[in-house]
Amino acid sequence: MKITKRICTVAVMVALSGCASTSGGNSANDPFEGYNRAAYSFNETLDKVALKPAATAYEAILPQFVQTAIGNFFGNIGDLYSAVNQLLQGKINEGVSTIMRVSLNTTFGLGGVLDISSEAGLTKHKSDFGVTLGVWGVGAGPYVVLPLLGPTTLRDTVALPADIYGDVWSYKYPVNGRNIGYGVRLIDRRAQLLDATTLLEDAALDKYVFVRDAYLQSRQARIDGGRDYRPMDKSPATTDDPGLSPGK
Repeated sequence: MKITKRICTVAVMVALSGCASTSGGNSANDPFEGYNRAAYSFNETLDKVALKPAATAYEAILPQFVQTAIGNFFGNIGDLYSAVNQLLQGKINEGVSTIMRVSLNTTFGLGGVLDISSEAGLTKHKSDFGVTLGVWGVGAGPYVVLPLLGPTTLRDTVALPADIYGDVWSYKYPVNGRNIGYGVRLIDRRAQLLDATTLLEDAALDKYVFVRDAYLQSRQARIDGGRDYRPMDKSPATTDDPGLSPGK
């Protein structure tokens, strides 16, 4: 499950890389850059030889409506954990809206295969315990790239156990079916980012810096947005990292 979550995060950061700078402006947050680049290179090689080819075949073989149904199903499951974190962050309206999304998609969307909620105007918002800790005031700490698991920070690494146990799919039985689901979810998410990956490969002078900056900026943007909902905090939102502006 850890591999699934963090490699998917790599893919998401690739999609967000268009909002990041290639100037290395976040290098102060990356004291382990030598190690991180080695881990990034390992993960990129793994993606090229295994994950990307599988995602390419998945996209070529399955009809689009089947891919959409798979993405909707696992997205609906993920909304449950997002709702818990939104409520913990004090984002009551957003948390209630996400609960309504899950309820509507589960009951009228054939268990989440159809995204009825988006059609009804209920916007999807993702969150996790790393964002929750950030909203609570826990600093991000150094940027770290974990082998197999991808980009993270010290804070988000500490939050990983909660994210793992908060994944409703982790309680699916039998275990064989659960593991197949993990694989399908991973490949589906990677397939959604194939075009973005190509753009990154063509445009980025330093892909490592592009992905790093996109990850840090997008995480901070989620946290800063969450702070707007903190009932006891009347001061303007601030960043965990000096000089880091939201980029999502």
